[in-house]
Amino acid sequence: MEVRTLEHKDIEKTVAPEEVVSVNFIEAIINKDNETGKYGGRVLTRFPPEPNGYLHIGHAKSICLNFGIGKQYNGLTNLRFDDTNPAKEDVEYVNSIMEDVKWLGFDWADEPRYASDYFGQMYEYAKKLITLGKAYVDDQTADEIKQTRGDFSTPGVNSPYRDRSVEENLKLFEEMKDGQYADGEKVLRAKIDMGYPNIVMRDPVLYRIVNAEHHNTGNEWKIYPMYDFAHPIEDAIERVTHSICTLEFEVHRPLYDWVLEDWDDTEIPQQIEFARLNVTKMVMSKRKLRALVEAGLVAGWDDPRMPTISGLRRRGYTPEAIRDFCDRIGVAKADSVVDIALLEFCIREDLKLKATRPMVVIDPVKVVITNYPEGQAELCTVENNPENEELGNREVVFGREIYIERNDFMEEPVKKFFRLAPGKEVRLKGAYFITCTDVIKDENGNITEIHCTYDPETKSGSGCTRKVKGTLHWVEASTAVDIESRLYDYLLKEDSDGKDFLGDFNHESLQVFHSKGEACLANTVPGDHFQFLRQGYFVTDKDSTPNHIVMNRIVGLRDSWAKAQKK
Repeated sequence: MEVRTLEHKDIEKTVAPEEVVSVNFIEAIINKDNETGKYGGRVLTRFPPEPNGYLHIGHAKSICLNFGIGKQYNGLTNLRFDDTNPAKEDVEYVNSIMEDVKWLGFDWADEPRYASDYFGQMYEYAKKLITLGKAYVDDQTADEIKQTRGDFSTPGVNSPYRDRSVEENLKLFEEMKDGQYADGEKVLRAKIDMGYPNIVMRDPVLYRIVNAEHHNTGNEWKIYPMYDFAHPIEDAIERVTHSICTLEFEVHRPLYDWVLEDWDDTEIPQQIEFARLNVTKMVMSKRKLRALVEAGLVAGWDDPRMPTISGLRRRGYTPEAIRDFCDRIGVAKADSVVDIALLEFCIREDLKLKATRPMVVIDPVKVVITNYPEGQAELCTVENNPENEELGNREVVFGREIYIERNDFMEEPVKKFFRLAPGKEVRLKGAYFITCTDVIKDENGNITEIHCTYDPETKSGSGCTRKVKGTLHWVEASTAVDIESRLYDYLLKEDSDGKDFLGDFNHESLQVFHSKGEACLANTVPGDHFQFLRQGYFVTDKDSTPNHIVMNRIVGLRDSWAKAQKK
């Protein structure tokens, strides 16, 4: 599997002598169908998540693709919940999925749909297959079925129950529906071919018994269809034209088509597979993400470290950035891995002209300017965003006591350290030059204060021509706002291969600092985006209150992806 950061090679289709439009392979299929009138020129797609967890960034690609195709061809897209496993499903997940789709900027046709809406039709169609001699009730256990399926070099073995009569199969299937058997006691299987080269086609299970309450149908049903049986029927009932799914379902396509061989409609949907989204340094499995939540390693599905859409939203990612990311990676047929740096590039690109740039000191240490008059303060003017003049300027208070970053001072500076050190002079952004004269420490040797003097002739905008190499951001002490800054790293350790994801959990992936920010941040509300000068992009967290401001770092300022593209 290759690591890919650029778009796949598109198919080109000439539409005019002067114009060439680049289309991906899915669009090429749809264009051909429209030219031949296969579906009367209509396009209907669907996004069919299972409500057994929160959606992650991989689902965002599928959402953008399915809803984007529907919109592109003036068609519609259904939101459909494949709720065929009541043991793992919950209304909480249904609600979160709907919120995610809407947040990404999409809407579905009519009301949300559910596989459970069609359980009655699926049951009747299963009976039809039994009547046609294409399905039978099997008493073997799940392990016995697995053991007799064979492998790529060995054909499977027919079930001893494979030749039951139609009448017996109908009777047993009805008894399964009526709850006369325990979980796993019987299943309904397709009768295809136990020697089929594609193992998926070796008499796959169509129905199993699940004695659990369903979030939509309660206790009405005791049997539930398998996904491979339910999915094509749902598509057919809704008259979906193009059933777009990820590449792992390619091997299941013969079964998709087999299920619909006896469906009573002249228009049958077609399944099209595309490569799923894999991103470096991200856990892309609902099962694994659920394990992280249940192990208490993260603070829920929307923990800002999680690659769930709700986690990314809380982290501060915007729908525009995620849609841009999905657009940039394109639609490919072969699996690949996308560098997470591209996702980070997209959020920087989205915010760089939108976000104002207040000064916030993440890990503060106090600086006392000993020759600045006590009790005096003044205003300094700084720009809100130097890359966007339309955002204007703001005034910040400057006084005798300020805060700077602890790591902007070094008592014994290394070579090329251009920030503050004993005897060294630096510029305070928008204010004055200061020079360190003394360092105050506590009994443990920790620095508690840095004493400096300032040069009153060096205020920014005064015409001073002297130059210094270092410029620091700062916050005036008496007007500073207290901020809880949450700095996030990747969920897994740097050298993790993702296999032992619980053992490789990065316990240093969250660092919390008690920070100081400009007074203008006192009125921030959850969802506000900023670029903290020299620190990165931040968003106000949902935990934030007027009396306790909480900020999440979205991403740092370093843009490794953009730099890599220039090489």
